[in-house]
Amino acid sequence: MAAGERTARRGFFARLIRWISRLVLGLLIVLGLGLLLYRFIPAPSTLMIARWLTLQPVERQWVPLDQISSALIRSVIAAEDQRFCAHSGVDWIELNTVLDDEDGPSRGASTLTMQTAKNLFLWPGRSYIRKALEIPLALAIDLAWPKQRVIEVYLNVAEWGDGLFGAEAAAQHYFKKSAAGLTGSEASRLAAALPNPSARDPGRPSRSLQAGAARVQRRVGQLGALANCAVPEGEEDMD
Repeated sequence: MAAGERTARRGFFARLIRWISRLVLGLLIVLGLGLLLYRFIPAPSTLMIARWLTLQPVERQWVPLDQISSALIRSVIAAEDQRFCAHSGVDWIELNTVLDDEDGPSRGASTLTMQTAKNLFLWPGRSYIRKALEIPLALAIDLAWPKQRVIEVYLNVAEWGDGLFGAEAAAQHYFKKSAAGLTGSEASRLAAALPNPSARDPGRPSRSLQAGAARVQRRVGQLGALANCAVPEGEEDMD
């Protein structure tokens, strides 16, 4: 290979590395700004943005955490992430349990923080690449936001039906009331619908959804004070 050709090739790879480095740095800056901005403003999910861009309807009314029933906060934690108040964005205990399953990972180990990271910054659908990206994003969110902000954002961007996002829209759609007025039974049905909201109707629950809601209510009773970090002041469980 001629010396000039080798020099040209080295120059190409050097430019490529610089381009990739700048791209990664740019993405990190955007994510950092997003984390800072989304701590204070009503954050949209990537799915909501995609629907807006494709002119599909989006039903969402942002409400602060103190206008969401504590029954729903506890129900979602009981259903999705019982160690929410104890971990730092990633539940390593649950993750190791899933990875050590001899039959392979048949269930997810996503915490509410990881799901929030996915909803705000990543794409829907399952993939190992997305899951790998969720972990550092969740750790960063847990460092940058208080727990109550994490659950507030989650409950305002979670999908509860086709084009239906957030606790307020879900409460109005299924129960004709505000998110603040949800009962324990209604909250448990909403929480039980989260894994597959497009196929589950909390307003007209199937037997399987009713059974799931009953499990959620039992777990809420077992949680006690373990969910106190997520509920507004004055609504903590003293047990």
